Amino acid sequence: MLNRFTEKTESKFSRRSFIKTGLASAAVATLPGCDSQIDVQVRRNLKKPVGIDDAGWKNVRSQFILEKGLTYMNNASLGMPPAVVAEAVCKGYEAISKEPLHGKHDLQDNITKEVIPNLAKTFGAEADEIVLTRNASEALHLQAIGLELKSRDEVIITTQEHPAGHRPWMFRKEHEGVRVKEVFIPSPLDSEDDVVSRVEEAISRKTKALSFCHVTRGGHRYPVKKLVAMARDRGIVTLVDGAQAAGQFPINLHDLGCDAYAVSLHKWILAPAGTGFLYIKQDARERIRSAFAPDPTLEAPGFDPPGTKDFPVRAAIGAALDFVNTLGLENIENRCRSLSDYLKAGLAEIKGVKLLSGHTPEISAPGSTIFEKEGLDAIASVPMMEERIKTHIDEHQRDSHNAIRISTHVYNTKAEVDRLLEALAKA
Repeated sequence: MLNRFTEKTESKFSRRSFIKTGLASAAVATLPGCDSQIDVQVRRNLKKPVGIDDAGWKNVRSQFILEKGLTYMNNASLGMPPAVVAEAVCKGYEAISKEPLHGKHDLQDNITKEVIPNLAKTFGAEADEIVLTRNASEALHLQAIGLELKSRDEVIITTQEHPAGHRPWMFRKEHEGVRVKEVFIPSPLDSEDDVVSRVEEAISRKTKALSFCHVTRGGHRYPVKKLVAMARDRGIVTLVDGAQAAGQFPINLHDLGCDAYAVSLHKWILAPAGTGFLYIKQDARERIRSAFAPDPTLEAPGFDPPGTKDFPVRAAIGAALDFVNTLGLENIENRCRSLSDYLKAGLAEIKGVKLLSGHTPEISAPGSTIFEKEGLDAIASVPMMEERIKTHIDEHQRDSHNAIRISTHVYNTKAEVDRLLEALAKA
């Protein structure tokens, strides 16, 4: 937030002219402070796509600067930011390099007045319910550590949680005597009702919280709203890991009703690496407290970790939000779903392939597809596909699977999927 000095002094690097990067603005070809040049010839004015076919998304694809010949299908690990996001990060660092004082204050002002309110609007929350973090892992730790629990109080998690959603509870179990009960959830999921029933059966009089993912690492989609409603009726706090959900489809946090939600913005939202946020619902602040502030109040809960932040990176979240909101999250969901469905149809034609992703949209995420192929080691397949067809994929050797994970985003094409299918058939 601007101090009195900067409020009275017009910064040489104003937020309007330097920090904020418009999607339709012309870019310079070389950005000082960056190790490489961004080829602005690939960047045209971003247009809202029509339909789900490759032709309708050609303009969107042109906004990315992936090396020629490479195909990226590992978005569930780390998203591929468009050129406008990389450019925004560079401009932010240039600002604080040329004029540290005003550059810093302009970035802070941009984060406070634009980035956080836009995040809140995108995710159906209030601005004061959101705190920026480095990733979902950090946010998951903060929400777990902040929850008020006594020794022998019980927290329910599921067997499909990411290690970042598991370890904070193991910490509290080891050091505070909190009980942690893991509920087995099969992969692939059977149905929404099956997930709710398994969790509900595990609840006891000691249960104080449910902690679970919105979308698993393998792309299985949990019925968050149903789980939250069931927990609320019993006075149980709900804490959700949204790392794999945010950006794949529209999310309204107030509508979901959960008490806390953790997000990585550098996956499907396509923001810079090392960005995320923690959401704490307004009326949950009496049960989820700050891990930092010695004297928090409901009006000033102090959830924000103290210290100097990576302001250029955080300010560039705004460019990513502008990008995905221009496309429209419903359009993104439909486009991702169409590519995944096309991939699944092709996998069904390959001998020895067993599809593990859910069979309906209600229990599967739009962009992640997992499968096994008889005789093909999942870990070995990752360097194999890079060597043979210059395509980045990921493995999913967990939940008793020797599976491959393909996470397609809006910039992928059917031709890239066809090339992958051909290589898998021969692998």
